[in-house]
Amino acid sequence: MGRNNDREDSSAATKLSYLVIGGGIGAVLALLFAPKSGVELRGDIADATKKGIEKGKEAAAQIQEKAGDYYEVSRDKVGELYGSATDKAGDIAEKAKSAAARTANPFSAAIDAGKDAYTAEKRKNESKSITEGRPTYAVEAPKEPKA
Repeated sequence: MGRNNDREDSSAATKLSYLVIGGGIGAVLALLFAPKSGVELRGDIADATKKGIEKGKEAAAQIQEKAGDYYEVSRDKVGELYGSATDKAGDIAEKAKSAAARTANPFSAAIDAGKDAYTAEKRKNESKSITEGRPTYAVEAPKEPKA
């Protein structure tokens, strides 16, 4: 809704500028083709030029004022957007840090579990090799007495 209003304002300013320029050109042409003496014609052209310059200065002042207003509004909005973007970037950074911390813990837990499993398997194999390395004596079954 605000953008339509801005377009209408800029459109009106553009139309006003074209009207002033067209009026100035028309006045100069009317003076050139009017049956007047050279002195009167030069005076009329000078008057029309002065009026055109004054109207141009007024239009420039109005445009400058509107541009200053737009600048202030834009600067305020950019400041707000910058602040909200900074806040959101901080939030995202915090979320990334916490996600990285959560991700690091399962990896370290998996590594620790792997180390524990390796140590347990090594101990089991060591106990087997210790028992296998000992000489084994065949145990004979007790003989039954002969009767």
